[in-house]
Amino acid sequence: MELTMLKSKIHRATVVQAELDYIGSITVDQDLLDASGILEYEKVQIVNINNGSRFETYTITGQRGSGLICLNGAAARHVQVGDKIIIMCYAQLTPEEAQSHQPKVIFVDDNNGISRVSRYEKHGRLEDL
Repeated sequence: MELTMLKSKIHRATVVQAELDYIGSITVDQDLLDASGILEYEKVQIVNINNGSRFETYTITGQRGSGLICLNGAAARHVQVGDKIIIMCYAQLTPEEAQSHQPKVIFVDDNNGISRVSRYEKHGRLEDL
């Protein structure tokens, strides 16, 4: 048996672009993908803090250092430029692996630059890396 566990998340990123005429996906600055461990074409769940919508899509690598967060295609219908979103990805772990697993959390500034990298501890507390 495997459990679906939170692997990592990019917390409160700002949507910079929303492109309807594109294949559905989310383009994310390469620095954010690297820091979070999210891979290109990996399935992610998006939560829009502004309107409460939740949806899934996959990632595309954006230019490193650009701060780009762009929802593409059908995913763009769930956001507006300036919305704050949370990008989450999950991993399949055995119960034994899950016991010691600590998801990574990437906090960003207003320009989607990395401001803090943490791991969850017990009871939802954060430990800076």
